[in-house]
Amino acid sequence: MATIRNGSRSVLLIVDVQVGVMSQLWDSSRIIENLARLVERARTVSVPVIWVRHCAEYLPAGRPEWQFVPELVPHSTERVIEKEHNSAFERTTLDDELEAIGATHIILAGAATNWCIRATAYGALGRGYDLTLVADAHTTHAMDSESSGKIPAKSIIEELNVVMDWLRYPDCTCRTAKVEDVDFAATPHGE
Repeated sequence: MATIRNGSRSVLLIVDVQVGVMSQLWDSSRIIENLARLVERARTVSVPVIWVRHCAEYLPAGRPEWQFVPELVPHSTERVIEKEHNSAFERTTLDDELEAIGATHIILAGAATNWCIRATAYGALGRGYDLTLVADAHTTHAMDSESSGKIPAKSIIEELNVVMDWLRYPDCTCRTAKVEDVDFAATPHGE
């Protein structure tokens, strides 16, 4: 059973929009534009924006490819969570940061759909957060499959969007919304 969260705030969680990540992903220019609009909308209505940045051998801290893309730079007052695992919750301070601001609803966007976005979405739901996946603000790359050849990035993105609209966890909600339709007001918990 999921943890019942205290509070009623929404938070926008932007995952791994780094130079070395986004440069390799499908339709990244459009996704970056959508993310920029989403971040601006959140800031306009005073919804906290939390940024997540991945560090790995292929993304060493401090290197140009580790930096956020130039179009998406955190404000000095916005939190940045550093991570080494797919889920933004694993061995990070994210859960503590969310609790400190009374967040119960995570609006999730960024990269990469089939890795860090999926893992973070399941991590959020398993911890009792309501979740909105921004359907047109996450992306990935095509994947090779031994049995069916190449799986197009667009199909991976569509699959996760469908899953998030149908997935049910006890005591929390899960849905998708396009950038223009995101409701930044906290959702009723468990509805």
